[in-house]
Amino acid sequence: MDVKQINSAIMFGNWSNTELSSMIDAIKWNRNQLMKQVKRSIALGDNVNFTSTKTGMNKTGAVTKIAQKYVTVDTGAGVWRVPASMLRIVE
Repeated sequence: MDVKQINSAIMFGNWSNTELSSMIDAIKWNRNQLMKQVKRSIALGDNVNFTSTKTGMNKTGAVTKIAQKYVTVDTGAGVWRVPASMLRIVE
């Protein structure tokens, strides 16, 4: 199944509130696992890339702090607090 098929099944399916809540919990769990995986793979000083939700532009910078939910990235033009799941390591 691709993403469009999954979205259609969720949007137009006949789901109960309990089933929808279970799907939401599964998505949140998976997003949390992705965040943990990214946080384990980065270190202070690593160059990372992310897309700004404010401007829609790609930003690249160095990791200056890794917190529980956010990673602080210094792009040279500013400091950004970015969710770990949005980061991609630049090699």
